[in-house]
Amino acid sequence: MSFIKYILILFLLLTCIRVNAQQQNNVLSLQECVDIAIKNNLQVKQNGLSISTDSISYLQAKENMLPSINGLAERTLNQGRGINPITNTYVDQSLTSDQYGLTANLNLFNGLAYQNAVKQTRLAYQAGKMDFQSAKDQVTLNVITTYLLVLDNEEQLDQTKSQLAVANEQVERSKILESQGANKAASDLYDLKGSEAGSQVAVVNAQNNVVSSLVTLFQLMNIPYNKDVTLQALNAEDLAGDYGINPDQVYQTALQQLASVKAVTLRRLSAEKGVKQAKGYLFPSLALSGGVNTYYSSAGQKAVFVDSTSVPTGAYINSPSGKQQVYSTGANYSYQNINYVSQLRNNYGTYVGLTLNIPIFNNRVKKNAVALAKITLLNNEYIEDNTKIQLQQSVEQAFYNMTSAYNKYQALKDQVAAYSESFRISKIRYDSGVLTSVDYIIAKNNMDAANLNLISARYDYFIYSKILDYYQGKLSF
Repeated sequence: MSFIKYILILFLLLTCIRVNAQQQNNVLSLQECVDIAIKNNLQVKQNGLSISTDSISYLQAKENMLPSINGLAERTLNQGRGINPITNTYVDQSLTSDQYGLTANLNLFNGLAYQNAVKQTRLAYQAGKMDFQSAKDQVTLNVITTYLLVLDNEEQLDQTKSQLAVANEQVERSKILESQGANKAASDLYDLKGSEAGSQVAVVNAQNNVVSSLVTLFQLMNIPYNKDVTLQALNAEDLAGDYGINPDQVYQTALQQLASVKAVTLRRLSAEKGVKQAKGYLFPSLALSGGVNTYYSSAGQKAVFVDSTSVPTGAYINSPSGKQQVYSTGANYSYQNINYVSQLRNNYGTYVGLTLNIPIFNNRVKKNAVALAKITLLNNEYIEDNTKIQLQQSVEQAFYNMTSAYNKYQALKDQVAAYSESFRISKIRYDSGVLTSVDYIIAKNNMDAANLNLISARYDYFIYSKILDYYQGKLSF
């Protein structure tokens, strides 16, 4: 029995832990949304791959300055007439030969093309890292602005629900007065019902806006939409007011801090090194080479002395005893195959050489490469200039929008205060029977619209201030 109780208690604990985890998982903070979006964003992933490619190109450019070393192992089978590599004479037999070698080459000078290639690829690699950071910053900014938009829509939804509750209350009160014949005008009940229906439509629209902005946020995170997820609230009540610096100061800071600007500048510098690299190949190049080699042939043989014999030469000499035959001594040899190791040892050779290559005419390939590199440089200069112009325009627009939103917010606070007081008085007069339903509804609609506009202005200010923070490289939340 105690065992069953233990199992039940354990099951309840696990259930509670699971439910608590599910509840926590259903609440997303802004930091979690940003982390998920960066992790799943395909553009960020592609930029990460580009960094890897640029890193390999940079590494290869440095390794091009190292000597190249290559080994050779070759076997050749000949049938019929061929060259004996040992004696370099023609033989008419089946022949097997092996060759082994090791060669090394080192470029001593090529117009500093290799050195400029290293600088070019290093700058391209740094630009790739800036593009990667820029992609993450852009995703972060999009998530923050969309997150704030969701909170804006949720707050407007709460406001419309509150307005609907007030409308429902007045309709119920008007029904009671209508049953008692106490309404001031015959249309009072229907006017209030129409206002109530309008509030219901406003709630539906606000709900649709919340869902739409949430769907956009989930799309930015690249995960399926979950209607049960709620967002952690942020404090959007305290507005800084004066941003502290003017648009030109924001722009100058952005030129120094923004990753996207750094990226285009680095690519322009990389293109400048690309022109120098292409020009380097117009100069003569000097290379050092060397190597060792040896070989073996199945036709390799050596002569081995056997004995000597006297052979008449056919010539005679006169002697006191008469003509004497002249003999010569000839050596007799037998031929034996030289073994494999001995041939490799005996045929060993080395060489060292310097090669000067002077380009005279190569179908203008190298000159055209310089021309193309200059066009690439000019294009990168245009991209850099255009990026800076667009940045300045975007900063000015964002600063203007933020300032307008703040000024609008300040004006709307006074409007909300005025319309709230007007509605309070109108409600008292309507409840006292001295104000028509039409006037009451007008006062209520004025207050409701002012409250909704105030919410929008507050979040607009926050969104544009975050955009300006992004331009200055100090995006935080």
